Amino acid sequence: MKKQTMALTALAAAAIAGAANAEFALDDRYTDSDGDLIADVPEDASEWVDPSTLVFAYTPVEDPAVYAEVWDGFLDHMAEVTGKNVQFFPVQSNAAQIEAMRAGRLHVAGFNTGSNPIAVACAGFRPFAMMAAEDGSFGYEMEIITYPGSGIESVEDIRGQELTFTAETSNSGFKAPSAILKAEFDMEAGEDFEASFSGAHDNSILGVANQDYLAASVANSVKGRMLDRDVISDDQIEVVYQSQTFPTTGYGVAHNLTPALQEKIQEAFFGFDWEGTALAEEFGRNGEDQFIPITFQDDWAVIRTIDEANGVAYDCE
Repeated sequence: MKKQTMALTALAAAAIAGAANAEFALDDRYTDSDGDLIADVPEDASEWVDPSTLVFAYTPVEDPAVYAEVWDGFLDHMAEVTGKNVQFFPVQSNAAQIEAMRAGRLHVAGFNTGSNPIAVACAGFRPFAMMAAEDGSFGYEMEIITYPGSGIESVEDIRGQELTFTAETSNSGFKAPSAILKAEFDMEAGEDFEASFSGAHDNSILGVANQDYLAASVANSVKGRMLDRDVISDDQIEVVYQSQTFPTTGYGVAHNLTPALQEKIQEAFFGFDWEGTALAEEFGRNGEDQFIPITFQDDWAVIRTIDEANGVAYDCE
């Protein structure tokens, strides 16, 4: 199946009783005069920011130390295109990444699928790009995994047991499985199974592989990269559920960077030559070898729907 964003599925439709899109609003500090659901660039030039050093952070789906070198070549390219120094910021959590942009300490970022709506609403994040394959297809699936011999052969077997999530801001690590379990299996955390949190996808995957966790919900893109690096092996993991395809990490900028700088940053993303780079080596494991344009309004509609199904409120305080 092609990896791409998909229309609202029956499970999401059932979970939200027929609503078409999740209710979504930006924090009061931002404006959205054109109705595209992202913060406008300030009209007053005195509010623009033009830093001498651009700070970049990649979503902490795994240990940030893994990705510092992976992004090195791309950040050198961004520095050349923008004429700025560029610094990699190894954030330890989604919350820390969002707060850094909201506070003005983070200028360019890749926010994971589930964190994108919060980053847009609360931090003035303006996403414009996503990684994709050569044919333009993109995405990943949420999987519920276990280990061989665990006694978990289907999702129903988790009833009365424990399921490990990653973090509440993660789409595949919490939001999507919560909506799916409720809509498809009439199962809710705290009532039909116990929930625990590992903090990150690699923690969950390693925990299941080492039989520390009975079952976990994860992004199969992270699992695929860990398999390819021989961090885990196929015989340590069994998949009991796979979801529809979701959009991947969204890349973008803080809303108040100067318009000229925002254009240069986009130029850096869409003009990057992946061939022979560390970025290609790492993300090529998922079949990704380019950045393509996206819009938050269209490509994250299903994620906002999942948020509504879960009763998510965007409290930016």
